[in-house]
Amino acid sequence: MISLTHPLQISFLPINFPISRRNFTAHPCDGGVLLPYSKNKNNKGKCFAADHPPSQPHNLNQQKSQRPRKKTQPLDADKKDGIDPVGFLSKHGITDKAFAQFLRERHKGLKDLKDELLKRHFDLRELASGFEILGMHRNVQHRVDYMDWAPGARYCSLVGDFNGWSPTENSAKEGFLGHDDYGYWFIIVEDKLRDGEEPDQVYFQQYNYIDEYDKGDSGITVEEAFQKSNDEYWEPGEDRFIKSRYELVAKLYEQVFGPNGPQTEEELEELADPETRYKAWKEKHKDDPPSNLPPCDVIADEKDGDDFEVVTDPAWKEKFKAKKPPTPYWLEIRKGRKAWLKKYRPGIPHGSKYRVYFNTPAGPLERVPAWTTYVLPEADGNQSFAVHWEPSPESAYKWKHKHPPKPKSLRIYECHVGISGPEPRVASFNEFTKNVLIHAKEAGYNAIQLIGVLEHKDYFTVGYRVTNFFAVSSRYGTPEDFKRLVDEAHGLGLLVFLDIVHSYAAADEMAGLSFFDGSNDCYFHSGKRGHHKFWGTRMFKYGDHEVLHFLLSNLNWWMVEYQVDGFYFHSLSSMMYTHNGFATFTGDVEEYCNQYVDKEALLYLILANEILHDLHPNVITIAEDVTLYPGLCEPTSQGGVGFDYFVNPSASELWLSFLENVPDHEWTMSKLVSTLTGNRSTADKMLVYAENHNQSISGGQSFAEILFGSSKTEEALLRGCSLHKMIRLITFTIGGRAYLNFMGNEFGHPKRVEFPMSSNKFSFSLANRRWELLEDEFHRKLFTFDKDMMKLDVDERVLLRGPRGLPNIHHVNDTSMVVSYSRGPFLFVFNFHPTNSYERYSLGVEEAGEYQIVLNTDEDVYGGQELIGRDQYAQKTINRRTDGSRYSLEVLLPSRTAQVYKLTRILRV
Repeated sequence: MISLTHPLQISFLPINFPISRRNFTAHPCDGGVLLPYSKNKNNKGKCFAADHPPSQPHNLNQQKSQRPRKKTQPLDADKKDGIDPVGFLSKHGITDKAFAQFLRERHKGLKDLKDELLKRHFDLRELASGFEILGMHRNVQHRVDYMDWAPGARYCSLVGDFNGWSPTENSAKEGFLGHDDYGYWFIIVEDKLRDGEEPDQVYFQQYNYIDEYDKGDSGITVEEAFQKSNDEYWEPGEDRFIKSRYELVAKLYEQVFGPNGPQTEEELEELADPETRYKAWKEKHKDDPPSNLPPCDVIADEKDGDDFEVVTDPAWKEKFKAKKPPTPYWLEIRKGRKAWLKKYRPGIPHGSKYRVYFNTPAGPLERVPAWTTYVLPEADGNQSFAVHWEPSPESAYKWKHKHPPKPKSLRIYECHVGISGPEPRVASFNEFTKNVLIHAKEAGYNAIQLIGVLEHKDYFTVGYRVTNFFAVSSRYGTPEDFKRLVDEAHGLGLLVFLDIVHSYAAADEMAGLSFFDGSNDCYFHSGKRGHHKFWGTRMFKYGDHEVLHFLLSNLNWWMVEYQVDGFYFHSLSSMMYTHNGFATFTGDVEEYCNQYVDKEALLYLILANEILHDLHPNVITIAEDVTLYPGLCEPTSQGGVGFDYFVNPSASELWLSFLENVPDHEWTMSKLVSTLTGNRSTADKMLVYAENHNQSISGGQSFAEILFGSSKTEEALLRGCSLHKMIRLITFTIGGRAYLNFMGNEFGHPKRVEFPMSSNKFSFSLANRRWELLEDEFHRKLFTFDKDMMKLDVDERVLLRGPRGLPNIHHVNDTSMVVSYSRGPFLFVFNFHPTNSYERYSLGVEEAGEYQIVLNTDEDVYGGQELIGRDQYAQKTINRRTDGSRYSLEVLLPSRTAQVYKLTRILRV
C-alpha cells in the first residue's frame, strides 16, 4: 500500500550506497566524540552476510538505516535496577525452583535476543517498522520500489497486468542493489514517460505525489538552485573542494607519499597504522601557526584499542553543530503531483493486479507477496493475486477523529463483519459502519472487537487461517473502507480491537506464506513441528530474526496505518507449547517450564508487548490462553509476559456444561463462583464472557438457542429468559474489569452461526444476524436488560468498585442456591433455585442504611413477572451480624431472579 497519511521519505542521493556502519559509528564522550579505530593495517570496507548477522537488507535503495548509528539499549534499560526476572512469583505464591530458574533463563535469552537484534536495527522501533521499506512503496524519484524476503529463491521479478505478466520485464538486478546475502530482493518499477515528454533534467529529480504543486513547479532550474546554494549557503572558502573535487585527494596523497609517490599498487609499500602516521604528522607540524592546524585533536586510549577520543575547539564545535544541511535548496527543485502526472504514466497503476515470480531449486513459482496490503483471493474462480493500492489524494481516506481515551474497564462488543448484515450474504465494512457501530454504542459498550479482518482465503474458517497478514479482507471492502470504520468508531467513543492470529497461519501456498520461496522453512518450522497437530495450519519459526521482524512489524502496521487500539491474541496455547495446547494440564507449575514449552514463542510475545506499549502507550493487549500461563499480565520487568488482560474461557465452558448436562436444581453455586472469579491475585486483569463467537459458530449453539430456541410453552420461555439475564449479569459483575459479548447475543439471537461450506451446500442462511428481532417484544426486552446492565458500569463504574476493583463475595449457599456479593455501595443478589422463593432472606452488609433496588431481572420491562412490588424496592438494614458482616439486610428473593441494590442512605449507628 502507498500510504498518503505518512510523510514522504526524501532521499537526496540518487543511490543510497551501502556503507559499513563500523566506519561511521560515533560514541559521545565528555567534551568530545569517540570514533572507531582499527589496528588492522589493511582494513577495507566490506558488506557481506558472512561478516554480519543476517538481518533486513542494509544495502538497498531507500533503506532508513543508512544514517550513522548508535547502538541503543533495550527498552527497559533505564529501569535496570527495577528488573527482577522472578518478581511476580511471590505475588502469586509460586515457590517452584524449576520455574524460577526457567524465568531467569528466559530473561537472559531475552537480553541476548535484543542484543542480536540491535546489532542489525537502529532500535526496536525500527525492528517493528519493516512495512516502511518492505512491500510496494512509491519512491520520490518517479518510480515504485518493491522489496521482499525470499532466501530460497534464485531469481525474483514482478508479474502483473501492468507488464503483461512477463517474468523478465521487472526483475531484481544483479548485485547488491537487487539481491543481498540475507535473502532480500529489491525491484524498481520505473514510471513511463508520456508521449512527447522529455526526460527530467537530472536523474535524481524528486516529486511530491500528494500536493498538486511544489516548489520545483515555480520554474527554477537545477543550475539556479545550485548557484543559489553556493551564493547563500557556503561561506567563503567552504565550497573550495566542491568546485575542485580532486584537490583534496591530491593534497592528501602528496602528504602521505610525497611529490613523487608510487603510481601503481605494486610500487605501494606497507603503510604504518593510522595512529603512527598521525603522531608523525603532528610532530612535523608542531611549530606551525594555529591557523594551519585542524580544529581538533586525537587522543589514543591505550586501554581500548578500538576507540579514539576526538577533542575539539568549543567554538568550532558549536559552529559545526549549528550548520544545517542545504535541504531547502534541494527542495527547490522538487515538483508536485500535477507535474508528475503530466510527464509520467505510473509504472504500476493503482488497482493493478500482480504477483511475485521466483525461480527456485524446486522450479518457477508465483506467489502473493508477503507484505502486500490488498489481496483478491480466488477472485472469479481464478488464483489469488495482490492489488497495488495507491489511491489518489482525493480518494484516500482522511482521518477525522482522535483515539478515545483508554478506559479503566472494558465492555467489548465482539463482531464479525461478514455476518453482521441481516441478509444471507457477506456484509461490507460500510454496512457495518452504518448499522452495527451505532447499535454497539447505544447498547452501552465502549469497544468493539473484530474477528476475521485479516485476509483469509477460506471464508468458512471465520478468518482464523490468515493468508495475508498486512491486508484487510477484500470480501468486506477496501483499505479505505476499513479506515472509515475505525475512524467512525472512534468518533462514537468506541475502541477498536483486532483479533490477531500470530499463533499459526494458513497452509495455503499460492496466497499464503507456506513454501513462500519454495523452501519448507522460510517462515515456518520444518518437519512435524511446522504443522499444527490437529488443524493443519503452519507454525511460525519464532526464533528466526526475519520472522520476528515480520510479525512485530505486522502488529505495528495495524496500529500505525489503521489506528486500531489494541489486539486480542488468539489461541496462544497453540504457539506456546510444541503440543499446541492439546495436552492434559493438571495445574502443576512444572507444566509451564518443561520441554514442551516453546521459549522462543514466549520471547516473541514479551517483545511484542514491550514494543507495542513503548511505541503506543495506550495500546491494550489481551491474551487468550486456555492454560492460563503464570504471569501473562505481569510486567515484563518482573518476569511477566506483559499483557493487559487475559481471558478466562472456563466461565463459558461451565455455563455450557450447566445448560446442556446439569438439571437446574443441581447447579453448584460454589463451583460457579470459583470458576467465574478465577485466581483472586490476577482477577483484576481478567476478561470474562458468558458466551463469545465460539459458542454459536459451526456446530455449536448460542445460549439463547439452548434456553428458548425450541420452547413451546410460556413456562419454558420464562425459564430461558430468566436464566439468560441472570447468567449475563453475574458474569458481568463478579469478575474483573473486562467483559465481552458476541454480536447479537445481547438480545438473545435464537440461531447459531454457520458459515457457507460444502456440508451445508455453501448456504448463507445462518451466516447473518437477525436484527429485525429487536422489533419483537420478547427480544427487545432482553436487549433492554442488557443495555441497562451496561449502564451499571457506564454511569456507576461498577466494574471498578471494591478492593482492587474486585467484588467482596460474602454469601454462597449451595442449598438455597443463593449468591451475594458487594462492589462498593452495590449489593448483588442471585437466586438460581428453579422453584424456591424466599420472602425474608438475610444477607450480610458492611454499611448500615437504606438500600434501593436499581436493577431487577424480574421487571416486566425485562420480560419478568414483577413479583417484587415497587414498595419493596427499598430495604433498611438490621443491626444483626450475618455472613461475617456487622449488619443484615432481609430481602425478597423470587426464584430465578437477581437484584442489584444500591446503598442510597447511610445510617450512623
